[in-house]
Amino acid sequence: MILLFECLIGIILFALIVVPMGLKDPLGMISDYPPAIRKKSEELGLVEKSEKRFSAKDLLRKMLAIIVLVVVAVLVMIKINHAETFWQGFLNAFIVWLAITWFDAIVLDCIWFCHSKRMRIPGTEDMKEYQDYLFHIKQSCIGTLIGIPACAVVGLFVALLS
Repeated sequence: MILLFECLIGIILFALIVVPMGLKDPLGMISDYPPAIRKKSEELGLVEKSEKRFSAKDLLRKMLAIIVLVVVAVLVMIKINHAETFWQGFLNAFIVWLAITWFDAIVLDCIWFCHSKRMRIPGTEDMKEYQDYLFHIKQSCIGTLIGIPACAVVGLFVALLS
């Protein structure tokens, strides 16, 4: 039951961070858009042309988020879940990671992003790529894989600190 609440809290916190950012400035999240929309935004001069999908700022933001999540997860796994072994820490953290990742893919990306007019970038509103569900599912598979080493670090610190 504790793990379910942790998943729900993680999902709520994630949504409270991502949704306002997207509503405030969709171009601020351009690196998370399908490639055709990013390219069209570059052609329209809305964003700078880039050879890389993620700028150094994007990567730094994502790495900081992962570090914060790992630290919080270690504390939660030890103090609330009473995890004592690598596998207890890893598996509990990975379940929460999966819940957040797939909430993002299904609810935020495939339901909200793919259908919200507020997430459309001026000049790209009619592009069919806004309904590219496969793009979002693939990105979530990548996110799931990124979670493995992050949760392994959680498991390692749980084992070391318990």
